[in-house]
Amino acid sequence: MRQHSRRRFLEGAGVTLGGLAFGTGNVSATTDDERFLINLRKVDRSDVPDDVEIIHDLSAADVLVARGDQTRVGSATATAPDVKIDRSDDETGAVVESEGPAAAGDSASHNHDGAPSNTEYQWDKREQAVSAELTDKPGGGKFVHDTTTGEGTRVAVVDSGVYDDHPDLEGVVNAELSVNITGDGFDFRPNGAGNHGTHVAGTIAATNDNDGPAGGVLGTAPDTEIVAVRMFSGLEGYAGDGLAGWEYAAGIGCDAINYSVGYTVADTVEYPSLIALEQMISQVAEYVRSQGTVIVNSAGNSSLDMDAENILSLPTEADGVFGVSATGPIGYGWGGKHSDNEAKWLTGNRLAEPTTEPAFYTNYGSAVDVSAGGGNVDQEALANNPDAYNDLVYSTVNVSGPDGEQTASYGWKAGTSMAAPQVTGAVALVRSLRPDASVDEIESLIQETANMPEAGETYHGAGHLDLEALVQEASKKKGK
Repeated sequence: MRQHSRRRFLEGAGVTLGGLAFGTGNVSATTDDERFLINLRKVDRSDVPDDVEIIHDLSAADVLVARGDQTRVGSATATAPDVKIDRSDDETGAVVESEGPAAAGDSASHNHDGAPSNTEYQWDKREQAVSAELTDKPGGGKFVHDTTTGEGTRVAVVDSGVYDDHPDLEGVVNAELSVNITGDGFDFRPNGAGNHGTHVAGTIAATNDNDGPAGGVLGTAPDTEIVAVRMFSGLEGYAGDGLAGWEYAAGIGCDAINYSVGYTVADTVEYPSLIALEQMISQVAEYVRSQGTVIVNSAGNSSLDMDAENILSLPTEADGVFGVSATGPIGYGWGGKHSDNEAKWLTGNRLAEPTTEPAFYTNYGSAVDVSAGGGNVDQEALANNPDAYNDLVYSTVNVSGPDGEQTASYGWKAGTSMAAPQVTGAVALVRSLRPDASVDEIESLIQETANMPEAGETYHGAGHLDLEALVQEASKKKGK
């Protein structure tokens, strides 16, 4: 991973917290007797007062997540307020990372000859030539899954929980290793926290095993093992819980962490605390990487230039985090001239924008390492054309009934949160071929094999994810 250019913040400039990579929710810093982070490289542990509660001991990274009076612990550079992430805005029906109008029902899914199918909606997998289950190559040819399906690997989804009763995730989620780190007394499953994590998990590892009327969906690495780490209790979570999830995932030997969570800061947090927060995130990332685990993070959905002097997008801009921006088509499956010709869904003249087009919402700048398919949106078209939702990413979801009971379904979402798991699945594919590859080697392979679209590195970093080229290159180097 290349080193991000580090801009300098004006001393005394405050920062506001907003623009979640997770969705469109709000964030805030805690105060008084609430949560904060302690940097043990700046203050001795013996100097932490006894009445300060340690919530998460991340001492392997020299970080503590605590609750109490922050002002009693060392200097301003030794502590930083934890970040509270409020996802309530995710439930208001915002376009980015929300479901399409028929996403919750099996009846929504059918192909043009009437045969059951969900995979026709997966432009993100079709553009990567993942499997013959999704489409045929003109004249034949080899697919990514002909070489590897991610077998022998393990991936953590640090998120809102994963609904493991979904038929496309059956046998995929390791329930024994999956955990809830929020302290709310429930298990790792969503439990009122939405279906974001289930959608992410399906993008990574769905098996297309649903025998129901709608068929299933297929993930990038269907033979990887998912460990669900729930960091949200209802619609609220803390950045400190996310960091604890990182350490846990590294400790159980995960090859990658998918962290489709983030926050952008500008205007209210004091400068020393801002720098202290970024440093502690980097310390945890350094430890996680030392254990062989890649941290894949969504770059954010605020259309922000992360190189601007008054913007900091975390954890994307912290050292050691692999940042992913989002791309997507406009016009996929809208009908028209080629609506009866599946082979032309991605290549015909019906696409107003290609699948590599930067999504209108994606953050951009030098903290982006690569881009990947996260979905795009023509917001005007959504008002009168349900097919416009096809430009979003289609994956597994859980749906809550009137009694709170969860059921399995499928849904569309768009966001950098949807782009990150494309790359996380790619890490699993590489590690299945090269189990001894280091974090640096895996990240370099992903970047070196990426292709550069017209928009250039500002939006794409080293380029757009290319699974075919990546797997081919990793396969060549297998055993070396």
